[in-house]
Amino acid sequence: MTVPLAELTGDYVLDPTHTRIGFVARHAMVTKVRGAFHEFEGTAHLDGSDPARSTGRVVIRTESIDTGVEQRDQHLRTNDFLDAPNFPEITFRTTGVERKSDTEYRVTGDLTIKDTTKPVTVDFEYTGNAVDPYGNLRVGLEGSVTVSRKEFGITWNAALEGGGVLVGDKVVLEFDVSAIKQG
Repeated sequence: MTVPLAELTGDYVLDPTHTRIGFVARHAMVTKVRGAFHEFEGTAHLDGSDPARSTGRVVIRTESIDTGVEQRDQHLRTNDFLDAPNFPEITFRTTGVERKSDTEYRVTGDLTIKDTTKPVTVDFEYTGNAVDPYGNLRVGLEGSVTVSRKEFGITWNAALEGGGVLVGDKVVLEFDVSAIKQG
């Protein structure tokens, strides 16, 4: 049974076993590398009657990056990319939420990677809500945003013989969220 939007108002936590925070980046100008972060936590306050009053925060452990290739993952954890030893977290904090339609929301916030904070806007689709077999009310959201890694001080690259570079500047951040209402 689906709960009306106004009744969704409350505090939520991300369910890490049913949430994916991923990314896609161009590699060698011809293909894409996909990966995800496996350790994160997030909270949100949803206001179903006035979405502009909703807030959220996500903290991602940079060490948990996973592309399926351990050698590449180790390189991504170094100062060439995320510098996980010195910057163990990537954070996102909302600064605004705008309802675009019954299922579309624009979430603006501050994304911090390494020591750089930039505003980003993520377009989310509200995919619905349900009460799970354990009595938990869950909401689902899917969204993505493209960021420039150079804007966050991640500039490492290698030139290719035929022109171009090994790693593209644009990175798509992907969010498939299952959040559980608290209380």
